Amino acid sequence: MKSLFKSKPRTPAEIVRQTRDLLLAVDRNTEVRESKREEKMAELYKNLRELKQILYGNSESEPVSEACAQLTQEFFKENTLRLVIKCLPKLNLEARKDVTQVVANLQRQPVQSKLVASDYLEKNMDLMDTLMVGYENTDMALHYGAMLRECIRHQIVAKYVLNSPRMKKFFDYIQLPNFDIAADAAATFKELLTRHKSTVAEFLSKNYEWFFAEYNSKLLESSNYITRRQAVKLLGDMLLDRSNSAVMTRYVSSRDNLRILMNLLRESSKSIQIEAFHVFKLFAANQNKPADIVGIFVANKSKILRLLDDFKIDKEDEQFEADKAQVMREIASLEPRT
Repeated sequence: MKSLFKSKPRTPAEIVRQTRDLLLAVDRNTEVRESKREEKMAELYKNLRELKQILYGNSESEPVSEACAQLTQEFFKENTLRLVIKCLPKLNLEARKDVTQVVANLQRQPVQSKLVASDYLEKNMDLMDTLMVGYENTDMALHYGAMLRECIRHQIVAKYVLNSPRMKKFFDYIQLPNFDIAADAAATFKELLTRHKSTVAEFLSKNYEWFFAEYNSKLLESSNYITRRQAVKLLGDMLLDRSNSAVMTRYVSSRDNLRILMNLLRESSKSIQIEAFHVFKLFAANQNKPADIVGIFVANKSKILRLLDDFKIDKEDEQFEADKAQVMREIASLEPRT
């Protein structure tokens, strides 16, 4: 007889609503009895798994777009995202992973061709502050970092994060002693500075002085090899991007910046040398070199030419050889300015 009274499967919207109620209960923590509390947590974990399954599908079925849209619509109708972020430290590790995946997926879910996540975040930008500060919490850092990276897929969110006073903290997060957290912060930092071209160009132009002062001293001149390698690679990506041409011209007109790049060219690490060369060649190619830049090139001409002549890379690369030859010609032709 039992089969006659099977409960009707819940709709995605109902699962979201019940999840929200359970999160509220967890947040208030008013349950006195331990057994009742554990029961609610178990139910919450089950719901979070179901939400993930609707969005990602499973081994037997693909996600259904209509169910995903219904779930997304309900999720952003109320403050479910705020609750989830607030309650994350109270969940177990598996549930935290599920939440992180659910939040990541929801950033890309269209509802009637609109990204409702973007509209919601525009009105709740303070949540990004919570996610950024999350790097200071060892247990939460990787979950909050992954959520933050997905949220900055939306240009309006990336703009907020870039212009936040907390943006400066990334220079410290990238150097945290915990390797995994430092690497995650570096991935977010890179995403912020490469994804939305026009927003990045505007940010770098407005914040040139402090940003590159921090970038040079804390990253390019870091005592950590991995930090230096990633920083010089990202610097090349930024300066070689057409949308940052004004910033690039300014950067390659500074003798302090040239000094740092020349030091990186002399590193024992081939990876750092190659990435440094891609930035160094911009200084040489600049047709309007300031007098002090020309002076440095002329004073160190024989050393630079010898260094470049000995500079070989492991695999044949015609473009690299052509660039190197061009840089050497450019530097060899420079004369002192009277």
